[in-house]
Amino acid sequence: MLTKLIVLGIYFAILFIIGIVASRQIKSLSDFYVGGKRIGYWAVAFSARATGESGWLLLGLTGMGAMAGFSAYWVVVGELLGVAVSWFFMAKRFKKLSDKYQSITIPDFLESHFKSSTHILRIVAATALSIFVIIYVSAQIDVTGKAFESFLGINYFTGAIVGFLIVLAYIFTGGFVAVVWSDFFQGLLMFLGLVALPIVVYWGIDNGSNIISGLNAIDPGLTTVFGGGDDVWMKVATMLGFAMIGLGFLGSPQIYVRFMSIKNLQEINKGRWVAIVFTLLTDAAAVTIGILARYLFTEAGQDPEAILGNQGEDSLITLTEYAFPLAIIAIYIAVILSAIMSTIDSLLVLASSAVVRDFYHKIFNPNMDERKMSRISRMVTLAMALFALGIAMSVAVISPGRTVFWFVIFGWSGIAATFCPVIILSLFWPAYSEKGAIASMITGFLSVPLFKFVVQNIDPIGPYFEKLDVLAPSFLLAMISGWIFTKIYPRKEVVHLAS
Repeated sequence: MLTKLIVLGIYFAILFIIGIVASRQIKSLSDFYVGGKRIGYWAVAFSARATGESGWLLLGLTGMGAMAGFSAYWVVVGELLGVAVSWFFMAKRFKKLSDKYQSITIPDFLESHFKSSTHILRIVAATALSIFVIIYVSAQIDVTGKAFESFLGINYFTGAIVGFLIVLAYIFTGGFVAVVWSDFFQGLLMFLGLVALPIVVYWGIDNGSNIISGLNAIDPGLTTVFGGGDDVWMKVATMLGFAMIGLGFLGSPQIYVRFMSIKNLQEINKGRWVAIVFTLLTDAAAVTIGILARYLFTEAGQDPEAILGNQGEDSLITLTEYAFPLAIIAIYIAVILSAIMSTIDSLLVLASSAVVRDFYHKIFNPNMDERKMSRISRMVTLAMALFALGIAMSVAVISPGRTVFWFVIFGWSGIAATFCPVIILSLFWPAYSEKGAIASMITGFLSVPLFKFVVQNIDPIGPYFEKLDVLAPSFLLAMISGWIFTKIYPRKEVVHLAS
């Protein structure tokens, strides 16, 4: 225990130092929210990937690898495509336009792009962002508690609060700059930890060629990319449900605000390769970790959850303890916390910007000076963080059987379905209108809980939509509603898009 606590102490100390150093660069609201738009490509790429992955990568996706086997690699395919399309085809367009509009938040960008004469668009965007960001943050706090409990034997609630306080401390000191540089440090830890573990374990197995035959003996469905069972449509729904998670990289605010912060377009050219390699190696490693844990620790007819935890979410922990000595295990605790905290910090800054800049400043008090706004931003960050902590604690009590993977994905899907269709259509359809954008956001926002809590409980289609999950259908409906309302309420002046 002492070794683990020493390693964690060093890890947390590094985060505090980053926050203190970053605080010296905060001279304006732009610095606090987008780092003054002068962040380099390594930091942006690692920060975007660390933020986009979160705790679900290390606990949720490894667990899916253990439970689903090879079919979980569809998540890797979907995320890789989403990241590639985002960096290669959308990032430069978005950067050019956001610089042209001098935007420092996503609602800023949307209101300027559509030359809105009212605040309706900003209010809808900021409201949706605040709600789903809090849900997403609460999911990450939940993962923090599980990580402390599993690795250190610390009470779930104590662990969640400790992790929550650490993140809050360095956000308060350094804002977005602290977030980006801490994400870079934490993303590097995630990358090295995930990639190293399956390599070490594979070479430690006496005969690696027996892995596939061993998995077949446990469950033949583990070795097919189409999953087990005889229902073809269920297999299709499962594949699409995994792959469509990658849609969230096509405009989610917590990722696209990093494109606002990058120095220039040339940095995007360099950063996209870093992001793609990071995604490919870490996602593939996460699934492989789960598969190796299933092969090594379970047998045919045995309930894998009895060995690897609820939905296989203890796979990383179990495999780490099998492969490494205590000192290295302690480092892996820091790796897991890195994945979680790199998302919490980014989302809290994002939520704060939505409330303070997009609600209070732009609508109610446009003449407020930046120093006062920075103080209010910190207060709002604290309030929203406490609210998210309360939700996480409540969910832990009400639903002890919840899974990391789907709790996190619900928050991720809500943000993505609300904003990604709007960002895509804004960048590529000059005729897209303000009312079309509002319709897209409202449709995406409402469709996520509709599909989750209503459609998935309807027989006989519910089980198929449960496998497909909420993001793909919500995303599609948001795109369609945006097109319909643009046709009904066309844009008076067609915008010239950046190419």
